[in-house]
Amino acid sequence: MINEVLFDNGVRRWQFIGRDADRPSELIDTNEYLVTNNGKGLIPDPGGMEIFPAVVTAISEEFAVDNVEVLFASHQDPDVFSSLGLWVKVCPGAAVWLSRIWEKFMSHFSFGTKFHLIPDEGGVLPLGGSNDLQIIPAHYLHSSGNFSIYDPQAKILWSGDIGAALLPPDHSGVFVSDFYEHTKYMEGFHRRWMPSPQARDAWIARVSRLEIDMICPQHGAIIRGEDVHRFFQWFSELELASALHI
Repeated sequence: MINEVLFDNGVRRWQFIGRDADRPSELIDTNEYLVTNNGKGLIPDPGGMEIFPAVVTAISEEFAVDNVEVLFASHQDPDVFSSLGLWVKVCPGAAVWLSRIWEKFMSHFSFGTKFHLIPDEGGVLPLGGSNDLQIIPAHYLHSSGNFSIYDPQAKILWSGDIGAALLPPDHSGVFVSDFYEHTKYMEGFHRRWMPSPQARDAWIARVSRLEIDMICPQHGAIIRGEDVHRFFQWFSELELASALHI
């Protein structure tokens, strides 16, 4: 699996751990990230159960999984967290954070697991003694209970499915190299899976005020630099599913 350090100031560190090039072809490709602060770890959207061995091995090479403090689910999809039952066994001390509306659904992945339920308005995500990670509402993009994470130290917006791209098999780059060429990999996904222009506009209004150097999605390549503003402009003008009468 790819391992790319995205940010490191000696206390806070972001690593891009995925993608798994050896995953079965019938599985959607997912990006995995490890965030650490003061020796404690956060894994957002750890992935499906089929790729769990590859993900936990890759993370274990960089970080002691006993020190994972938070497992975070942006929403309820199986590619996000069908591996939940496995992760709570290898990280028994980790708190599992997810939207309040998905508790009874996500419990099917790991019955008996206690969740930290996030209110609709989001909030603060503590990690290793810090309280600066922000949980930002991203409801209906595409899930009705969905969140992004913003890190003001790293100036990283971890966006879940927003900004996702379905890349061709031979694409190996971590970062978007040509934004306008890259939109062809994002367009179909966003048109089909993002149903609400109003939700899109509300999310853009929230995040466009932030200082963002990188948008880190769950699928595809990382958007950085001037492409961050290009993405907001592109997304704001895209005709979404509800307008297409699918």
